[in-house]
Amino acid sequence: MSRIFQKKKSILYCLYKFCPEKLLCAGWTHTGAIVPSRHTQVATKKIKSNNLHLYHSFCFLMMAQTPPPIKVHKVYKVSPSQTTTTTTTLPLTFFDIRWLRLPPVERLFFYAFPNPTISFFDSLLPNLKRSLELTLQHFFPLAGNITWPQHSPIPTITYFPGHDSVSLTVSESNDDFDHVSSDFCEVSKRRRLVPGLSVSDDKTSLLALQVTLFPNSGFVIGITTHHAGVDGNCSTVFVKAWAYACSKIMKHPSLSTLPTISLPENLTPFLDRSVIKDAKGLAQSFSDAWMNFSGPNNRSVMLWKNKNNREEVQLDNNESVKGVFELKPSHIQKLKNYVKSKTGITKVSTFSVTVAYSLSCLVKAEQPEQEQVALVFPVDCRSRLEPVVSPTYFGNCLMGRLVLEETEKVMASEGFVTVLKGISEVLNGLESGVLNDVEKWQKKIESVFLEGKKRAYSIAGSTRFGVYGVDFGYGRPKKVDVASVDKTGAFALSESRDGDGGVEIALALKKEQMEVFSSLFYGQFESF
Repeated sequence: MSRIFQKKKSILYCLYKFCPEKLLCAGWTHTGAIVPSRHTQVATKKIKSNNLHLYHSFCFLMMAQTPPPIKVHKVYKVSPSQTTTTTTTLPLTFFDIRWLRLPPVERLFFYAFPNPTISFFDSLLPNLKRSLELTLQHFFPLAGNITWPQHSPIPTITYFPGHDSVSLTVSESNDDFDHVSSDFCEVSKRRRLVPGLSVSDDKTSLLALQVTLFPNSGFVIGITTHHAGVDGNCSTVFVKAWAYACSKIMKHPSLSTLPTISLPENLTPFLDRSVIKDAKGLAQSFSDAWMNFSGPNNRSVMLWKNKNNREEVQLDNNESVKGVFELKPSHIQKLKNYVKSKTGITKVSTFSVTVAYSLSCLVKAEQPEQEQVALVFPVDCRSRLEPVVSPTYFGNCLMGRLVLEETEKVMASEGFVTVLKGISEVLNGLESGVLNDVEKWQKKIESVFLEGKKRAYSIAGSTRFGVYGVDFGYGRPKKVDVASVDKTGAFALSESRDGDGGVEIALALKKEQMEVFSSLFYGQFESF
């Protein structure tokens, strides 16, 4: 079968799946070359909303166009405004050290901006840059670096005032903004919107930023953070604080001339790390493990790639597609009711049904060869510690949990229920203490990623972050994308942009797998 015919077949499939009436009008039926596979036959009901948008998105991405080059205008080094003159050193806690050499978190915020290019450079960019300086005054550790000095038993965050800064790249793209910010887009088209950290064996930056203008259409803010410095909750607080300062300056330009800006309490970082108690000496234990990894005395802070990552996304030939799927409140309630009727479980969370349903569809779409499937998901410990830690605590406050299931069971008709039972059991165990048996959980998770014998999946993001409320003064984001999951094989969760209580699930797959996942995700509702 020729490559051209394969592309036509894929486009016809997308029409069949999402806009069947277009094929029928053209005289096509659901037979012959576009008959769905055994997995896709479950989907015969079209999506009721946004059909035309999905049709254009899918057909456009099937064309495998090479993304136009990005033009870099300037790279700024932005330092905190009027901060301390004393070098600041923050020791990493055991929550942080777990992430020391793991890949960073990358997020993209897409904003509509149908204004002339000159207004971007004369107004928007100066506002973004000045508000960043003022915001970093509160979040000054983000301008520093992670290092591991010879005299220190554990890695640290070190900030040198007057020397350290955050990289802010300003670029421009002639790509189609509507397509790049759509629900279905080639991974390669978004990769060049993501800034990179400065990384070496001796030190690694905590934050990198990029603002990309799409003339007369929109702009994208790319944010890359080192996970050993901040978790998703903390980085979201920073972005919200930056947006707050920028919107204030937009409304009151005179604020840009002031040496400082006040932040509301819910956006002010809590920098006191003494609140994290480490009675078991976990920070030293985790540090020793890293030091002995490819050691001995290996104090490198170079980011590390694990063996269990999927193949690197093939960015140059548009192999992979990023897709965003949504569970409406009615879908979520339907899944909860089904679980209760099948298991007798009375307390079923939105998180549990969303993750279990998405994972069951993903495993069926990928059909992994490994005999077991591993699901790793984070648990925010801020409200679970004694005493409770501030919601704006600066740093990591996450612990991982693991669910293991047989691949065959997850791929079975009741795979959704199987996964949900496993998640529920793990969550119920948190009631006895989130830090109980933490060493055991850590070793189990490490073995999954180091051995590579199980197909590992993980979760990024959260429906509690409120990312669609991040307004820099130019409106709410059109799309928010956790771009780092494109390479790690994780799937990202966020609240629906509608604010109706729904959940967005985003993931990157090869095009053929994306078609299967889509049909399963929307088609299986009919069986519940």
